[in-house]
Amino acid sequence: MRMHLTAAAAAFLLVAGVGAAAAEDVIIQPEQETVIREYVKKQPLASVKLPGVELNIGTALPDTVELHEVPNVKYRYVVIDNRTVVVDPGTRKIIKVIE
Repeated sequence: MRMHLTAAAAAFLLVAGVGAAAAEDVIIQPEQETVIREYVKKQPLASVKLPGVELNIGTALPDTVELHEVPNVKYRYVVIDNRTVVVDPGTRKIIKVIE
């Protein structure tokens, strides 16, 4: 019984690790980043504060954070602590922080 639990736990950690690695491997094409940067300049947002949330690639943002659409781009953005953060809307994970 203990052997089955250990194998199941190892399999879960392996799958969870693959999912985390995949989130960090999202690459925004230079053209998309340019579109996002230009749109953000034209449509400035008020910066929000998220105490206790580190702005790292792969960090999931809480549901309370409103994500904003960029036309013709599948990602969303928000401005946190005066930094533009690009987010995958499906996972709400940060994929790029634009200074």
